[in-house]
Amino acid sequence: MRVTALIENTRLEGRNDLQPEFGLSLDVKLNGTRVLFDMGASAEFASNAAALGIDISEVDVAVVSHQHFDHGGGLEHFLEVNTRATVYLRQSPLAGRWFKALAVIKRPVGIDLDLLDRFSDRIEFVSEMRVIAPGVYLLTAIGSAHGRPRGNDRLFVESDGGLVPDPFDHELMMVVHEADGMVVFSGCSHHGILNLIDAATAQFPRVPIKAVFGGFHLIGLPFYNSMAASRSEVREIGRQIMEKVQGPVYSGHCTGEKAYGVLEGVMGETLHRFQTGSSIEV
Repeated sequence: MRVTALIENTRLEGRNDLQPEFGLSLDVKLNGTRVLFDMGASAEFASNAAALGIDISEVDVAVVSHQHFDHGGGLEHFLEVNTRATVYLRQSPLAGRWFKALAVIKRPVGIDLDLLDRFSDRIEFVSEMRVIAPGVYLLTAIGSAHGRPRGNDRLFVESDGGLVPDPFDHELMMVVHEADGMVVFSGCSHHGILNLIDAATAQFPRVPIKAVFGGFHLIGLPFYNSMAASRSEVREIGRQIMEKVQGPVYSGHCTGEKAYGVLEGVMGETLHRFQTGSSIEV
């Protein structure tokens, strides 16, 4: 399996032909199947894909991990360029999503819900485990044994009574099986990366986790590059990841620079940055 970051907050040194943005999009190629996991905040993921020699029109199946703009902002462009792939989202109420902070900041962070009607023949919603390609699973049953990221406290969803805390019932995860183990993919881990890892193990108890890709949502306020957890809490997350995962962990995006540094102090060479343009054979 080869995983390539089409969009992430940063880019590989020397790749000035690639455009980073606050978002995530991963191209996953395995056994002749091409899966697109998330689509960044804009059409830039596709421009980067072209620069990397990846043809978005050849994607066989696509996934939007949750209804936030930095993971589904490029959905319209994808649906226009690729005319055949089914796009999977988790079944949940379709409503506006918002970010609020410091009593003065309030901005929408959801995806364009009109697209889901306009392209209803291309969209499929899942409410339980679904096989979307050989060896590729979507999971929605994510537990709560571990705490969720405190950064979730600034994220809301529209309801009849106004804005309420987002329960993230629209988040799913992807697991890919190969002969030597499984790889866990998360968009932002709003349920908490440890809960996602546990969900994969609960679903496939005899399959080792050989790698993890995704953001861990440990960033506080992105424009301040702060952490939404204490250093000791982040270190504990790193220690538990090391216990649960047998191979490398590739992270970035909403993990945040400060939290990444703390995790690196615990996880050492097990932790790797996954920047725009990174391409890894797992």
